[in-house]
Amino acid sequence: MVSLTLFTLLALSGLSSFVQAAHIKLAHVHHARAPAPAGSPATHARQRRCAAHRAHNSTASVARTSTHTTSTHTSAAPQKTPAKQTSSGASSGCFPALGFKTPADVPDSLDGWWCDDKTEYAFLGFSYEVSACQSPSTLDKDFANIRNNFNGRYIRLYGACDNKGFYDDVVEAAYKNGLGVHALIWFGFDGDNKWETRRNALLSTLHSNPKAKFVTRAVQFGSEPLLDGVLPASQLAAQVRAAQDNLAGLKIPVTVSDMQWSFQMNGGAGLKVLDVVDVIDAHMLPFFGGDATTANAAWPSIKSSVDKFWVPQANGRKIYFTENGWPSGVHDESQRPNSAGAQASLAQEKDYFALLDANCAYFKSVPGGGLGWFAHIYSDAMEDGYGILTASGKLKFDFAPRTHC
Repeated sequence: MVSLTLFTLLALSGLSSFVQAAHIKLAHVHHARAPAPAGSPATHARQRRCAAHRAHNSTASVARTSTHTTSTHTSAAPQKTPAKQTSSGASSGCFPALGFKTPADVPDSLDGWWCDDKTEYAFLGFSYEVSACQSPSTLDKDFANIRNNFNGRYIRLYGACDNKGFYDDVVEAAYKNGLGVHALIWFGFDGDNKWETRRNALLSTLHSNPKAKFVTRAVQFGSEPLLDGVLPASQLAAQVRAAQDNLAGLKIPVTVSDMQWSFQMNGGAGLKVLDVVDVIDAHMLPFFGGDATTANAAWPSIKSSVDKFWVPQANGRKIYFTENGWPSGVHDESQRPNSAGAQASLAQEKDYFALLDANCAYFKSVPGGGLGWFAHIYSDAMEDGYGILTASGKLKFDFAPRTHC
């Protein structure tokens, strides 16, 4: 196993003395709640949504006027491929284009490997929760299903499995099935410093596993870490920079996955994090809007958020909807919407993704190479009400969104 350099370890761990103070500032809506036990339905996103999206709607006017200028860190920008394009927009000779077959032997370099991210928009794949620590065979089966039956090109990891070598299993299944991975450093909700161990383990695997850099499209620091208050914005930005330096030779971008309000709260302190990330990972959950009704009525809110906040903040960088969906049902108090008119049903969940698919041309037109979206989440076993599959693995509704238009 390739060790991290002493300089990088110092850079990544040098903020540790500040971490304990930051941990006690976790958002009150979920600080006292323990993570879901391994193998049980995840409750991660449910623990934050109501309070978070209520706050988001109270500052909608901020999004409409924001013109914050970003300065992009470029050392880990994804490689671009000048290969001939097919009708799908992406070359069939680049990873992870539909039709591309990963070679049995790992390539010697990343030259010409990744598809140009400017050809990747519309439906990309699924958020995939891993607190169950899925076996290699389960990962292989699920990833094959995502690729072959849904035309998924990526998975976005969610939650955490702390079993030694688990990300090696993810890499192996992803490489075999032709899926790119948006990896995740999970902070959790219990205020401990396990995220540091997870960070170090992930970075070590990225350097030591010869296939890892060929499937890992990005590394995310947390899922809504600013909202959760796990680190002050300045320290989170410093963690991003240190990871960028560590991964520069592997050409793996680094980002933070969070919601609009999280970057705007505390006087916009989180915008300094957006300044340094390589790509923009945005959360889009309009069910929690203060004026939410039906999924079909959500488009003005979605488009306004993209046009008036995410695009100006991105300043030409790639934008993804990484946590993105509408529930088929509300199963506990923490999932309650902020609008009495918000409707949660199987039909509404289906309509939400049909709405996104109907606006494929808009997503293609978003500056920075178009906007790609993930469906949150793969299965109700991972987060009840948000899955495309039931907890038993059956398709909840017809789901065949376009990957290009």
